[in-house]
Amino acid sequence: MRLLVLGGTQFLGRTIAAQAAALGHAVTCAARGLSGTAPPGTRFVAIDRDRPDGLAILGRETFDAAVDVARVPSQVRRALAALGGRIGHWTFVSTTSVYADTQTRGQRAETAPLLAPAENGPYGPAKVACERAFDETALICRAGLIVGPGDPTGRFAYWIARLARGGEVLAPSAPEDPVQLIDGRDLAAWIVRAAERGLAGPFDAVAPSCTRRTVLDRCADALGATCTYAWVDQAFLDRHGVGRESGPFSLPLPLPDTIGDASRDVSATLAAGLTPRSLEDTARDTLQWLKAGNGPVTGLTADEEAALLAAWHAEKRYRPSGPYPARKTRTASATQ
Repeated sequence: MRLLVLGGTQFLGRTIAAQAAALGHAVTCAARGLSGTAPPGTRFVAIDRDRPDGLAILGRETFDAAVDVARVPSQVRRALAALGGRIGHWTFVSTTSVYADTQTRGQRAETAPLLAPAENGPYGPAKVACERAFDETALICRAGLIVGPGDPTGRFAYWIARLARGGEVLAPSAPEDPVQLIDGRDLAAWIVRAAERGLAGPFDAVAPSCTRRTVLDRCADALGATCTYAWVDQAFLDRHGVGRESGPFSLPLPLPDTIGDASRDVSATLAAGLTPRSLEDTARDTLQWLKAGNGPVTGLTADEEAALLAAWHAEKRYRPSGPYPARKTRTASATQ
């Protein structure tokens, strides 16, 4: 298969290109080349998708399949116009952030309502506008929270690095709220297989849901860490200026007001071949990646977390206990 990856130099796009090349496919990575390098065994072509003629370097080449990870609607439409009928099958990597209902559990990709599209709007509405540029023969891959080695956001890596240190861990309640993750390597493998088959339609590309507590417990066990958890409410975090989801001074896990985004019904995607690896494997591999010095971590520093834990325990002495246990002892089942 001749595969064109519009991107291919960072995280998911690069992983897609690398896995396709490992399977013997002829892979072309077309990008500016500013965020990284194309993987070995692939061909790199420098393009500028902000220019009207930015794809002209591809000439009249044809490809059996193409994968686009863009978030700018004009770039997507420009690629479709420039490449015309020279692509056998399109995959567009979208996001579960396109959905309008963030509260209802168990929604399915083919029926869930979408946000209104926005040409220059926030991430979710912009991705909706991108999706609408494709016809019904394309695969619309709505990825969830992508984690694992290579993740440039540092969100999942924060928890792996923190759990590996052990001790009392500041964690956002509610512990039984859902979380959905997907290892970038599993997502990339599925996208390549789907392109080979010509799979079409919208799919939520994420592993089945589990709880926050389960995510932390399983990762701690996998890392051989012994932890206790202080489940702090969102009001406390907001009072102390702790950021939501990502960035410095944050606790990067999905929030309670996005329950619908973290409890998708992915039975159709699993039936279509998505095979998520165990959370334990992802946790161990991510820690090894971090130890090799390859990955960023975003969130609280050790000193910041210690100060917040002290404030939390001080507040607890002067008010009744909340609905969730403040501490949960976790003794690892294995050592590393």
